[in-house]
Amino acid sequence: MYKIITDSGSDLPKWVQDEFDIKVLSFTVTSDEVSKKDIEIPPKELMDKMREGKSFKTSQINVSEFAEVFEAYAKNNESVIYIAFSSGLSGTYNSACVACEQIKEEYPDFDIAIIDTKCASVGHGLVVYKALLMQKDGATKEEVVAKVTEDSENMEHIFTVDDLEYLFRGGRVSRTSAILGGILGIKPILEVDDEGRLRAISKVRGRKASIKNLAEIAGERGCDLDKQLIGICHGDDMEAVLQLKQYMTDMYGCKDFFINQIGATIGSHSGPGTLAVFFLSK
Repeated sequence: MYKIITDSGSDLPKWVQDEFDIKVLSFTVTSDEVSKKDIEIPPKELMDKMREGKSFKTSQINVSEFAEVFEAYAKNNESVIYIAFSSGLSGTYNSACVACEQIKEEYPDFDIAIIDTKCASVGHGLVVYKALLMQKDGATKEEVVAKVTEDSENMEHIFTVDDLEYLFRGGRVSRTSAILGGILGIKPILEVDDEGRLRAISKVRGRKASIKNLAEIAGERGCDLDKQLIGICHGDDMEAVLQLKQYMTDMYGCKDFFINQIGATIGSHSGPGTLAVFFLSK
């Protein structure tokens, strides 16, 4: 039997973690010189503090943390699949690879597959969830690795933010863009590209238009959306989730949704009002 593990960049819902008893390694979030594991920070608490003007910094999972986890599996002669957060947004995947090489010096037969999903948040979480379902249904490790790789390559991440100020704080947009966006009501539409990095793809005026544009882009890029499990995540804005869900239902007949709040690591950079949709491309 093999173990599937992941990290908190997946924003994997608590019910999934509990149902499958999956190990989730955690990033670190720091504010006012106080550091916590991001899974210890309730998403709404983070969003409320950001609205109050608090800033947060995030730290990747380091080599020693991975080495400790991997060594425990290696000692027990357990096979592992680690489904990792995008290397385009964090050095965590590389840290895992370095730790793996260290552990294999002592345990050369350690059987581990480390997969760079190039995905983030619920897009990453969807990949993990499908892998867990396959494992539950009796799929082999090789079958799961192949499917995770395929889904990762085809997972679309389209999102918008309600306030450019938070992207400015995270170094994603300029101060001028943030100010003009606030004055003009400009809402950027962004994606996580094939390299796992953030890229702006359009701009619209107004929140309602930005939510509808997410759905329109999903229709342009998606494959059989009515048959897919559609991922949605949000930065403490359930009303926007319901609007997007309604668009996806009315426009494409979508029925199955995988919804969660953005966790503390990604939320620290995107901020309150972030809304994203995840689906498999054509």
